[in-house]
Amino acid sequence: MRAFHRRAPFLFFNGNTFADIGRGLAALLFRELPPSRLKEVTSAVAHYIAGVLDREAMVAGVEELCHAAELVPGRRVKSLRGSLHGVITRVLDDGRVAVRPDGSSSEMISLPENLLPED
Repeated sequence: MRAFHRRAPFLFFNGNTFADIGRGLAALLFRELPPSRLKEVTSAVAHYIAGVLDREAMVAGVEELCHAAELVPGRRVKSLRGSLHGVITRVLDDGRVAVRPDGSSSEMISLPENLLPED
């Protein structure tokens, strides 16, 4: 889509047209992501097609957002710095996750980007 946009097959600033087509294709490809993550992925793809993001930034963003989809209830996780370890208890509708830290009966709500799976 980006290549077609760059060729400018017709006038009148066609970037939004190709970005919208790419957004639709990305929505189909990544339809299993939570709604908020899907919106972010489709936005990153559209920005790449329009020329706002470079390829490396778009790929890194999409990979990170897809990595968040691997966080499911029962999976052990740790914080980015490794100071907190726990188990995911549930995934909220907006994509955030509830984690029960080790040794605690309470839950902590976190963005998936702030957690790493424990191997």
